[in-house]
Amino acid sequence: MHIAIFSQHHTNPDCPATSRHYALLAHLARTHRITLITTNTWERLRITHRYPWIPEGVEVRNATVSYENKMGVGRRLLSFGRYATYAIREGLRIDKPDVIWGISTPLTAAWAAAQVARLRGVPWVFEVQDLWPAFPIAMGAVPSKWAQRRLHQMEYGLYRSAQQIVTLSPDMSSTVTETGLAKGKKWRFGEEKVTTILNGTDLELAALATDEAVAALRQEYDLQNRWVILYAGTFGRANDIPTMLAAAEQLADDHPTLVWLFMGHGYDEPLVQAAAARCAAIRLVPPQARHAVFAWFRLADLSVVSFLGLPVLDANSPAKLYDSLAVGTPVIVTNPGWTKELVEAHNCGWYVPASNASALADRVAELLAEPATVLAAGQAGQQVAQQYFDRQQLAATMQKILEQSAKQQ
Repeated sequence: MHIAIFSQHHTNPDCPATSRHYALLAHLARTHRITLITTNTWERLRITHRYPWIPEGVEVRNATVSYENKMGVGRRLLSFGRYATYAIREGLRIDKPDVIWGISTPLTAAWAAAQVARLRGVPWVFEVQDLWPAFPIAMGAVPSKWAQRRLHQMEYGLYRSAQQIVTLSPDMSSTVTETGLAKGKKWRFGEEKVTTILNGTDLELAALATDEAVAALRQEYDLQNRWVILYAGTFGRANDIPTMLAAAEQLADDHPTLVWLFMGHGYDEPLVQAAAARCAAIRLVPPQARHAVFAWFRLADLSVVSFLGLPVLDANSPAKLYDSLAVGTPVIVTNPGWTKELVEAHNCGWYVPASNASALADRVAELLAEPATVLAAGQAGQQVAQQYFDRQQLAATMQKILEQSAKQQ
């Protein structure tokens, strides 16, 4: 079977990114012909060169399209439009696929997949990585009511035309299903069209976080006898970086052995740099390759999964949650959605309300005094990861959906 995949943001384990689809593509390529239509944006950002840029057996069409988190709205729209134009052109040139897999974000990548599917008369599967356009609208990036309506129309049209819809969290699935069941729509659909496939993690890479690797990091970064809290990910507008920095500074004087590591890059990086310059308890760590990040998570005593308190963000599926639990490091989450339910149900983390620096500082101070509780939560989280977060198992589910969609043409 020939599967064409439309994804603007391809990464591999050498990149400072989650690389979800690298694992899924590698799994699919063992039994099917795979053509990936993407960009080379992340290829030049590789930190190491230990892995092939494209998994073995995957054919690739690469557009030269720039993109970065610091871009403003105008430049992002230009980037999205350039990729969509390229993807449609290449999608019409490749051998006819049996099924197409369109991945948002951005929504325009999935839109391009839908257009090619329509023109070539093949079914397509829509993967919803974030609730677009709800997310950019909530962040104030789409102030025009007319533009909001048009984007929602695009979203609904994609739901309608897709053979199946895949989301990365149960809350996303609920939102999409509610949209499909809304009254007054001729194209109503129910939960049978929507499947949750969690973001997940790479357990084989997590196994690289050995005692020796962690000890070497502690030695290199002078973290012996330190209690470490890690935030690893994008310093984006939605990640509520200022709240974490404020909590770190509140605790600095009373807890001199506590260190907060901020690992990544993005819009709020200057804030982290300034805080690190004035507070010894805060350190900025350069972005790490995917295969190296697990040792940092295992080094930490706690990790923080932080977002602004916007309802649309309650549904997200952050890679840092899965990666942290995979190596036995419990998490603090700041959104009252499915992640809160997960960590509380499995006793592998704690919830603190978003944008509340004092509440975050108080929770950390409590946990500093309860190392046994923290250790037990980490062990529970690792069991959850082994059972539910393995990307090899998730890839098998995705393969089944694609195969079934192709047969339903």
